[in-house]
Amino acid sequence: MELTYDSTSRMVATRRWTIHINEAGPADAPPVILLHGSGPGATGWSNFSNNIPVLAEHYRVIAADMPGWGESDPVSWSERDHPGAVADLMDALELDKASLIGNSMGGGTTIRFGYEHPDRVHKLITMGSSHGGPALFGAGGLTEGLKILQKGYREPTFDTMKQLVDVMTFDSAFATDELIQARADMVAAHPQHNENFLAGVGKRAIVELDHAKVPGITAPTLLFHGRDDRVVHFENSLRLVQLIPDARLVLINRCGHWLQIEHADEFNRLVLEFLANA
Repeated sequence: MELTYDSTSRMVATRRWTIHINEAGPADAPPVILLHGSGPGATGWSNFSNNIPVLAEHYRVIAADMPGWGESDPVSWSERDHPGAVADLMDALELDKASLIGNSMGGGTTIRFGYEHPDRVHKLITMGSSHGGPALFGAGGLTEGLKILQKGYREPTFDTMKQLVDVMTFDSAFATDELIQARADMVAAHPQHNENFLAGVGKRAIVELDHAKVPGITAPTLLFHGRDDRVVHFENSLRLVQLIPDARLVLINRCGHWLQIEHADEFNRLVLEFLANA
């Protein structure tokens, strides 16, 4: 049976929030939690629809909408606690341990969860994640991609969403009208998410990392980054692979911020190999 958004969609009541997930794969298989990025209209499904069917052949895949995104509960900026939301979701699903895969903001959550809850992670995988420290080669302020991302919250039109999807990729062919419209529709359906995001811009990072704690991560970690990422410079993953003791990095040329979309086949293959190895 073909997996669709509707066929995999359900709501999960957790300790603090109701969280929307797309779930697929055998219920008794090892769990893998997918965490999306921070852009307007982002959801677990929009970030990982090219990966879920492949991963679900071997794992129980749970693509979560973080509180403040998608169909999950709205939250104010001060209430955001993404690692805590993941822990709450795991508790509600009765999962003692899981592997985490996070893109961008979701990568930050993955890294932070790795050092805050080391006993609850099997393996960690990130794509286009920040390392939490100061930039050496990348932009000192907002990157081109982050500027357009914030514009997408202020002006969530189809044209702005097109700019956003385009800057997230190296090849504009991946900026399909279907993907653009899906994100625009999700923004329109949940205006409170936009309002809450804009109210917090400039206050602090959505997921703050303690740079000094990152080297304490003990879980095997696989880092991906696009060489042409215009949102988060690839130097971030170079720094992470230096900081995390049991880490390895895949740097892909002709690739933007959405590596799991632009290079889905290679990403899926490497992720399955990494998760399968002891």
